[in-house]
Amino acid sequence: MMTNIDFIFFDAGGGHRSAATALKSVIDRQNRPWNVRLVNLQEILDELDVFRKVTGIRLEDLYNKALAHGWTLGSQYGIALIHSVIRLNHKSMVGLMQRHWKSTQPEMVVSLVPNFNRVLHESLRAALPPAPFTTILTDFADFPPHFWIEQQEQFLVCGTPKAVEQARALGHTPNRVFPVSGMILRPKFYEPVEIDRAAELTRLGLDPNRPTGLVLFGGQGSGVMLEIAKRLPDTQLIFICGRNRKLAEALRALPAGAPRFIEGFTSDIPYYMHLADFFIGKPGPGSISEAVAMRLPVIVSSNAWTLAQERYNVEWVREREAGVVLRDFRAIKPAVETLLQNLDRYRANVAKIENRAVFEIPDILASILNSR
Repeated sequence: MMTNIDFIFFDAGGGHRSAATALKSVIDRQNRPWNVRLVNLQEILDELDVFRKVTGIRLEDLYNKALAHGWTLGSQYGIALIHSVIRLNHKSMVGLMQRHWKSTQPEMVVSLVPNFNRVLHESLRAALPPAPFTTILTDFADFPPHFWIEQQEQFLVCGTPKAVEQARALGHTPNRVFPVSGMILRPKFYEPVEIDRAAELTRLGLDPNRPTGLVLFGGQGSGVMLEIAKRLPDTQLIFICGRNRKLAEALRALPAGAPRFIEGFTSDIPYYMHLADFFIGKPGPGSISEAVAMRLPVIVSSNAWTLAQERYNVEWVREREAGVVLRDFRAIKPAVETLLQNLDRYRANVAKIENRAVFEIPDILASILNSR
């Protein structure tokens, strides 16, 4: 008999769906007696979305629009506003989720989203008391209060020692806090890339004898990529622009002294990372983890525009000497020079970081199910 397990995600940023899908794919390959169901929280709570009622746009769409345009200054105040709205609608959300659980009857619920874990936990306890509730942090650390870790009886899966420390500081006992070795990545990042690197660089119009940087700022790209391109005219670069066609066109129109390759949206990030020597991008947990998994040192920035929940990520990069952290990308040229002068050292540091979280978590979920 199959055990129904619900993975809760939403599309505010791409990391939550990506993590849920990656973990499900590994579980499916292992032929466990589980029926893993991907549940989009936004769709269940849509009728209570105050932001959609006022603006006509879903909260997650507003969030993604802000990311695409770089409207992230003071993001901590945006989080506080979201928490206020959730508190005002807490009772209604709990009731809605309670009806959902009674209808769908999961035997375990796994949250891969922040902000809503109190709502999810309380509604599940009211509807299905025996079903365990687990939160998997898809950030390197929590951004308290009430972001990822709540003071409630549940299980927590934490990808860094910092997150483990935060969970225990809030009173969660060691038997309910499970450390893993990093963030959830798609299994494709663990598969060998069977290509002739020099031949592929040549095919893309790049010089296999020059160091190559990969510039990636999420699925919507970022205007800062233009600034990076202008400040690095003599550095060979691959730009992944995502769905931002105007950005790709603007990059192609820029003069450059070194070869460049401009790509739009692609799901084959491991391929392009295999061609690169270093990574330039935002300090998101997914971006950093993917680059490190592909043995790329990183160049990231940290300033007032950095998302509040991502500020610890740059500390993580510094602690492990996995790359260079800038205040902003106006200093990208000397940063690239510094990284290339010390490339062997940075590569060695990155190579020490082993992340097998996506393969570790299924056994953790099994142990939680077995302890019911």
